[in-house]
Amino acid sequence: MKTDERSPIGAWRAYGLRPRKSLGQHFLADEVHLRRIVAAADLSKADAVLEIGPGPGNLTRLLADKAGCVIAVELDDNLIPLLRQTFADAPHVHIVHGDILQLEPASLLRQCKPSEMPIPYKVVANLPYYITSAVIRHLLEGRHPPSLLVLTVQREVAQRIVARPPEMSLLAVSVQYYAEPRLVARIPPGAFTPPPKVESAIIRLDRRPHPAVAVAPADFFRVVSAGFGQRRKQLRNSLAAGLGLPSEVATSALEAAHIQPARRAETLTLEEWGALCRALSKRLNDTRPDTPQAASRQASA
Repeated sequence: MKTDERSPIGAWRAYGLRPRKSLGQHFLADEVHLRRIVAAADLSKADAVLEIGPGPGNLTRLLADKAGCVIAVELDDNLIPLLRQTFADAPHVHIVHGDILQLEPASLLRQCKPSEMPIPYKVVANLPYYITSAVIRHLLEGRHPPSLLVLTVQREVAQRIVARPPEMSLLAVSVQYYAEPRLVARIPPGAFTPPPKVESAIIRLDRRPHPAVAVAPADFFRVVSAGFGQRRKQLRNSLAAGLGLPSEVATSALEAAHIQPARRAETLTLEEWGALCRALSKRLNDTRPDTPQAASRQASA
C-alpha cells in the first residue's frame, strides 16, 4: 500500500518509527475502512470523542474533522512527538500519553469542557487486540461510561460479543448487560500496516440507559461467572461449584427460574440469567463479597 509522506503513516515512516509488537500495533491505513469507522459513530461538532491508541493519527485526523473535541490516549511514548506535531494546529485535539486502563474518562474530558462536567462522550478506537476485553469492561463498568463505542477488534471477538443463545459466552453476556452490540463491517488484514494474521471487524456498542436486567452488577456477574466457570458441565454443577452451594440448592434455584438444570451456560438469555439471580438472591446476600465490584471484575474474556 503506497502512502504519501504527508499522511500520518508517511510521517510515521519518515520519523524512522517501527511498530512495537509488545503493544500489539497494527495501524489501520485504508481510507475506506477508516471512514466506515467514523460514519458508524454518527459524529457531529457537538460530540466529544475518546480515541484509544491513535498510533500515527490516521483515524484521529478524520475524527478531528467531524467532532468538536478529540482526546487521543496513546501508550507508546515514541509516537507522542509525532502526534503532537501533526495536530499542533488543531486546538480541539488533545494528545494524552498514558495507559487508558489506568485513566478515568471523566478526568480526560476536562480538557474539552472544564466547566461542564461530566459531559457525554463517544469512544472510537482501533484497539490493540490483547486489551480489547479489559478496555470494554473498564469503560462500560466505569463511573462515567460513554454513550456508544465504535471499535476495531479481532473478527472472532466481534462475533463472540454479538452472539445469541445457544452460542453465548461470558464476554457476550458481560457486554450485552450494559450495551446493545452490532457488527458494522469486516476488515481484511491488508488494510493494516503491518497486516495482522487475523481478520478484523468494526463493532458498535450502544450503551443501554439501564442494564439489560434489573439485577445489581455484583450479583449478576457472580452468578454468570460461576455459570461459565465450567462450561462443559450442566448448570446445576457449575453453579454449585462456582458459588459453593449444595447441588440441590442450585437445582432448586434453576427450577424456580424455569430453567432446566441440565442446560449449559451458553444457552441462557440475559433475562434467564436475571431470573436465576433473583432465585438465588437470599444465598447471594448471605455470601456477598467484601467489595461491591469483586464479582463483576471476574467477567473477563
